[in-house]
Amino acid sequence: MTLDPAVQELLALAADAPVPERPPTAVELRAAFAASRPAPGAVAPVAAVTERRVGDLRVRLYLPEAEGPVPLFLWIHGGGWTIGSVDENEVASRAVCAGASVAVAAVEYRLAPEDPYPAAPEDCYAVLEWLAAGGAGPAVSPDRIAVGGESAGGNLSTVVSLMARDRGGPSISAQVLICPVFAHPDDGFASYADFATGYGMTADAMRFFFAQYAPDPARLTDPYLLPSRSKDLSGLPPALVLTAEYDVLRDEGEAFARQLTDAGVAVDLTRYAGQIHGFYGLYTDLPASPKSHAEVAAYLRGIFTA
Repeated sequence: MTLDPAVQELLALAADAPVPERPPTAVELRAAFAASRPAPGAVAPVAAVTERRVGDLRVRLYLPEAEGPVPLFLWIHGGGWTIGSVDENEVASRAVCAGASVAVAAVEYRLAPEDPYPAAPEDCYAVLEWLAAGGAGPAVSPDRIAVGGESAGGNLSTVVSLMARDRGGPSISAQVLICPVFAHPDDGFASYADFATGYGMTADAMRFFFAQYAPDPARLTDPYLLPSRSKDLSGLPPALVLTAEYDVLRDEGEAFARQLTDAGVAVDLTRYAGQIHGFYGLYTDLPASPKSHAEVAAYLRGIFTA
């Protein structure tokens, strides 16, 4: 399929942006990303939005209009482990909270390069343990938790699932993996060559993010950094995997879905035709964005009512 016309328009606007004289630092990139993020338009109504602290970590909790303790969706934002915050996915978090009648807990983990691997997964796992211990309060059921994230957040969602399995930690009902990072830019996936430039997320940007998060190449064999390196994916929770047709990460996300299936994990895989990286949580004016939110909400409703 060709690019969605709305995506073509979005990319045309981005192509008109001035080119910086030098590559930005991580700090400069964060500032530019925060400044460029559009204010959310119409958002789904929810019962309450509060912020909590788990140690030094910020967690934003969305509660739906629902009776009794509701299931919980731990949401992990993207940004190459280097940029992003709990503010990044306000539209998507509210849509899933309302559409699935689940609480959503968005975590703001430490970022690289100041805090490289394994800071991010350890932070997310600490929040998972806090939630499973009842930290979100009586309106939330601590024994019905799914995890999910976009891009680097998809990576961290599976890493947290591996950690919970290996450490005998909290039970996770499902993982939602959206345009996830599961391999390295030099692993040879065709989508890295086909969509290296011109489609938003670039191959060079992913190399930059890896340099921040995992400056020691020896760590790239660690399955807690790249789950595709794992020799055993059995026992992980069922997964919903969403990929974008025009995304450097497309092929590795779909290859990992096959790895999970081969390990006996139930997987639902959807490729969003004509879409680019970020269609789910960043570019929420795209027509495909609310459709993806509805798919995630429907999947979570199915998981928690099974």
